[in-house]
Amino acid sequence: MNSDSGTGGAGGTGGTGGAAPDGGSGGFRVGLIGYGLAGSVFHAPLIAATDGLVLDTVVTGNPDRQRQAAAEHPGVRVVASSDALFERAAELDLVVIASPNKTHVPLARAALEAGLPVVVDKPLAATAAEAEALAGLAEERGLLLSAFQNRRWDNDFRTVQQLLADGALGTVLRFESRFERWRPQPKGGWRESGDPAEIGGLLYDLGSHVVDQALALFGPATAVYAEADVRRPGAEADDDTFIAVTHANGVRSHLWVSATTAQLGPRFRVLGSAAGYVKYGLDPQEAALREGLRPGAGSSGWGVEPESLWGRLGAGESPQTGGGDPVPTLPGDYPAYYAAIETSLRTGAEPPVTAREAAAALRVLEAARLSADEGRTVRIGEAG
Repeated sequence: MNSDSGTGGAGGTGGTGGAAPDGGSGGFRVGLIGYGLAGSVFHAPLIAATDGLVLDTVVTGNPDRQRQAAAEHPGVRVVASSDALFERAAELDLVVIASPNKTHVPLARAALEAGLPVVVDKPLAATAAEAEALAGLAEERGLLLSAFQNRRWDNDFRTVQQLLADGALGTVLRFESRFERWRPQPKGGWRESGDPAEIGGLLYDLGSHVVDQALALFGPATAVYAEADVRRPGAEADDDTFIAVTHANGVRSHLWVSATTAQLGPRFRVLGSAAGYVKYGLDPQEAALREGLRPGAGSSGWGVEPESLWGRLGAGESPQTGGGDPVPTLPGDYPAYYAAIETSLRTGAEPPVTAREAAAALRVLEAARLSADEGRTVRIGEAG
């Protein structure tokens, strides 16, 4: 999720199989590769806010970002290449990869071969086969490998999970999820590149989130139908995409990701046999992190949204006209991801998002790409 790149293999060995040793001076020592959007806004602040984790090293070859990292995290070591990081593998306990998508697999492989547990920003890889290969390598070495799917800790998603656990909707029939934006002018950069090697476009960007959420809620997919369009003048990669997922349990998920939506739809609409839940707006945590706010001490209201944004639960009425009952939105909790990573490092427990789960989501994304290209429904497994 950022424009820093790092290449090169591991320069030595370090780390351990299973749970890593405590870093000694305050916790597990973390090396972060990449300091663009993902590294600077999400990973570095969340790592720094997590008890038991210490942001030790940041890798970025961009001089402006080097200065930014040093200013935002005094005392952190800043290096220009992943080679310099891996030369110190024995001094680290975890590597976090937040560099461009095309570097995720080679850097994750290098970290695992250096004996280091790894967190990789989504998507873990370009294909499910690559993700499975990384998972196999991590299991062979006895090392943690996790994909950063922070939106499992969005406020609205946590609220949907609670409604399902409470049985408030009855049997869920259809799950609708929209991650829409209004960005009529392309920004350029690798995320919007049409080069397949860059793994750009919304299908693998926002699509990684909505597919992961659907699978986390309703389990394995059996079939996928998708429509992917390039709408904006000058755009190279998909910027308006729809994905329909049939789950093994019969639930249908309808998922939209778009940069061309002039009027935004509900973030979630979940329709069940007894009631439906509709929720507008986005979780506030990303905006807070972008503004420089941080979770932790003095942030008792972290992830909390105003009552005016609560979703509504009901049947036979429109929430637009006040139908249904307001449902208090649970607070968003991005810090929970790295807290769980720290627990995994310390105890050897399974990480909060596994590489096998990331591979399952990639199978759906691959099927969606094939479906959009050929205009047909694709059975899971057929795309591979």
